[in-house]
Amino acid sequence: MAKAKTVYTCTECGGQAPKWQGQCPACNAWNTLVETIAETSSASRFAALAPQNAGLQKLAEVDAVEVPRHPTGIAEFDRVLGGGLVSGGVVLIGGDPGIGKSTLLLQTLCHIGHQQRVVYVSGEESAHQIAMRAKRLGLDASPVELLAEINLEKITAMLQTHKPDVAVIDSIQTLYSEALQSAPGSVAQVRECSAQLTRIAKQLAITVILVGHVTKEGALAGPRVLEHIVDTVLYFEGDPNSSFRLVRAFKNRFGAINELGVFAMTEKGLREVSNPSALFLSQHAEQVAGSCITVTQEGTRPLLVEVQALVDEAHAPNPRRLCVGLEQNRLAMLLAVLHRHAGVACYDQDVFINAVGGVRIAEPAADLAVLMAIVSSLKNKPLQEKLIVFGEVGLAGEVRPVQRGQERLKEAAKLGFTKAIVPKANKPKQAISGLEVVAVERVDQAMAVLRG
Repeated sequence: MAKAKTVYTCTECGGQAPKWQGQCPACNAWNTLVETIAETSSASRFAALAPQNAGLQKLAEVDAVEVPRHPTGIAEFDRVLGGGLVSGGVVLIGGDPGIGKSTLLLQTLCHIGHQQRVVYVSGEESAHQIAMRAKRLGLDASPVELLAEINLEKITAMLQTHKPDVAVIDSIQTLYSEALQSAPGSVAQVRECSAQLTRIAKQLAITVILVGHVTKEGALAGPRVLEHIVDTVLYFEGDPNSSFRLVRAFKNRFGAINELGVFAMTEKGLREVSNPSALFLSQHAEQVAGSCITVTQEGTRPLLVEVQALVDEAHAPNPRRLCVGLEQNRLAMLLAVLHRHAGVACYDQDVFINAVGGVRIAEPAADLAVLMAIVSSLKNKPLQEKLIVFGEVGLAGEVRPVQRGQERLKEAAKLGFTKAIVPKANKPKQAISGLEVVAVERVDQAMAVLRG
């Protein structure tokens, strides 16, 4: 028997090379080429992907019809999805093992199964194990139909025969197609299976939810083309030592990205958190130095987050700069601005910054709060109680406005905060009941408020 021909495929982009080399010739990534069996392509596999009408159409003649949504019954999940599931949409949800992906999807199917036909396809668990989990969670799983299968051709045949409204595939890395010789989970298999399932979803208007594994770096395993094929990409995050879980949208063709859903893992499954700001605020008996509350925007939701700073005398030639939940390079820039424009030097101090609750702050609106927390810790002087701070800090020492400033202030007032230090451009034209707003234009003005 002749030995099967092999090629080396990049796990990042799917590019191929005839022999192994350290760098992928297609995307220039290092150490990503793995040996796979060369596939013989079939011309008929993607024939159905061709559009029915290949003629040209003017954009003005196309009917701009709003895509109808189908709520899942879980408000936090609907928020991340952009209002609910879309017929024919393909959703990819990834996360660490045991984080709660399968639990969330099983709860979702049990909710919508009374109005729509739903199918749960599992390649990792048997039907008996899924039934035991549903019983343990106290779910009414009677409307959910199960299929324990990893063969792509059998799964697509089932979808074409029964035509369910929603199908969950758990997980995409366990499936294999008989048209390919490589093992399940390989780049070629993941790419082939996801493309075929997407074709079925679009043809039959089936909402398909794919569960994906993640690498140790936290990225979705498999080729990057997997994220391009699907309509929505969600990440399930959470600290294994905490009961709280976050679902983020990183791509959504039918809604806004960067939305955040907050859940709490309980004995009865995932429970929605009605007031997520409470997760990211520490409960202190009295005000402590180095703590400042800011308001960050996650999609359309304002969240109150506590930023903590610890400034201590350095005992090494190079002082340490450590950030948890914020960008490391931005901290170095903010310390330089603080020294140059506010006269506060930290070149001989270790500076540690932490965003409470495991939240990641990606927007620059937390700049001013970080500086206030640093100065508070350095001077060992607590900030005023019930104070919130937000604003972007520029290299010239100016405090720039941030988007949706009014919504941030209203959220803070709703939670009982009485004073806010904000950029001058974000000062509301009409006073907000119970909230004193102090507008500043420069960093030194904000530091003067702290000293005062």
